[in-house]
Amino acid sequence: MTRANPLAPSRGPNPKTDDAMLDMILSQAVNGLVLGFLYVLIAIGLSIIFGMLGIVNFAHGAFFAVGAYLAYALAKEFGWWGALAAPLLTGAIGVVVEMVLIRHLYGKEPLLGLILTFALALLAEAVLRLIFGGAPVPFAAPKFLAGFVEYGPILITKYRMFVLLTTALTLVAFWAFLAYTPYGRIIRAGSRDPEMVGLLGINLPIVFSGVFGMGCLLAGLGGLLAAPLWTITPSMAAGAIMPAFVIVTIGGLGSFLGAVVAGLLVGITTAMTIQFQPEWSGAAMYILMAAILLVRPRGLFGERWERFE
Repeated sequence: MTRANPLAPSRGPNPKTDDAMLDMILSQAVNGLVLGFLYVLIAIGLSIIFGMLGIVNFAHGAFFAVGAYLAYALAKEFGWWGALAAPLLTGAIGVVVEMVLIRHLYGKEPLLGLILTFALALLAEAVLRLIFGGAPVPFAAPKFLAGFVEYGPILITKYRMFVLLTTALTLVAFWAFLAYTPYGRIIRAGSRDPEMVGLLGINLPIVFSGVFGMGCLLAGLGGLLAAPLWTITPSMAAGAIMPAFVIVTIGGLGSFLGAVVAGLLVGITTAMTIQFQPEWSGAAMYILMAAILLVRPRGLFGERWERFE
C-alpha cells in the first residue's frame, strides 16, 4: 500500500491562507476607497461645471495637474503647510480662465467648447512641461504622516488615511454648502434652468465664474492630495480626466450622490483589478460603466434634464 508523503502540501482549506487573503482584500478595498474619493473630488467639479455652464470641460484634468505642480512649487519654498494654498490658487486660475475664454462660449455650439477646452488642456500640459520639464518630480508626504496605521486586519499608511478623511470631510462640507447656503441653492437651481435664475435678478456671470472656479478648486485639491501618491508629470491630467468622465456617466448627470457612489465603485474596482488581474486594470472602469449603462442608461441616479435633451 502506498503511503502518503508527509511533506506534501495539504489540499484541504488553510485557515491562515484564507485569513491572509481576507486581510489583503480588506486593505486593498481601503486603498480603493482612497482612490475613489480622489476621483470623486475631480468628478464633482466636472459635474457642476457641466450642469451649470453646459460646458464639457476637457481641461478639467489639467487643473488637477496644475494643483499638483503648484503644491510641489509651494512646498519647495514654504514647506508642506504652504502647499495647502495650491487649491485656492488653482481655483483663482480657473476664475481667470472662465472670464477670459470660457465666458464667450455660453449659448453657442457645444463643439466650440470641446475644441477650446481640449486646446486649453494641451496648452496647460505644454506650459507645465516648459516650466518644470518632462521628468517626474518628487513630492513626499509630510513627516508627521509617515508610517502605517493598523485597524484590525486593515493595514494602511497614515497619509492614505489622511487623504480618506480629508476628502470625505470636503465632500460633506460641499454637500452642506449646496444644500443649505443661498449660493448653493442658486447653483442647484441654475444647473436646471439658468435662464430662470437670471430672470430673478441674479448676476449670472459672477455665478458662472464662481462655479468654474469652485470646480477647479476641487480639482486642485485632488492634485494636492494625490501628489505624494501619483507620479507628478505634465501628462498626469490624462489619468484624472477619463475616470472623472466615467464617474459622471455612471453616477448620472448632476447627481451629487451618484458621483460619490460611482467614484467609490470605480476606485474599488480599479484597486481590486490591479491586485488580482493587473492586465485588466486599465479597462476595468470602462467595463463597469458599460455594464451599468446597459441597465441604467441615465446612470445610477440620473434624471431627465430637459435643457440637455
